Amino acid sequence: MSIASFDPQQDTVVVTPAAAAHFKRQLSASKNASAVRLSVKQSGCTGWMYVVDLVSEAKADDLHLPLEAGVELLVDSASLSVVSGTEIDYVTEGVNRQLKFNNPRAKDYCGCGESFSIN
Repeated sequence: MSIASFDPQQDTVVVTPAAAAHFKRQLSASKNASAVRLSVKQSGCTGWMYVVDLVSEAKADDLHLPLEAGVELLVDSASLSVVSGTEIDYVTEGVNRQLKFNNPRAKDYCGCGESFSIN
């Protein structure tokens, strides 16, 4: 049996300025939300799927990460072992714009891109 550890100084989620600006626009358009919450859930054929929600308040055990532009990212503590080290970017690919999750622990992705597995 092994014990996983989390060092908030080294293993946090990184958000690019483009993603922070996107989150700020989303929060500005929302009447009730004051923060962005990142979590994962089991899904798809490979295991995990990212979940990004606009929320009005944090859960008691969320990790609080202040971002540029006055945005707060909340990370679900139960998801830390999956998302630690992930960079969130907001990219334009052709006519599409989307959040892109660059997770150094992601090993495999399903064909449709919805789910991933970790090392």
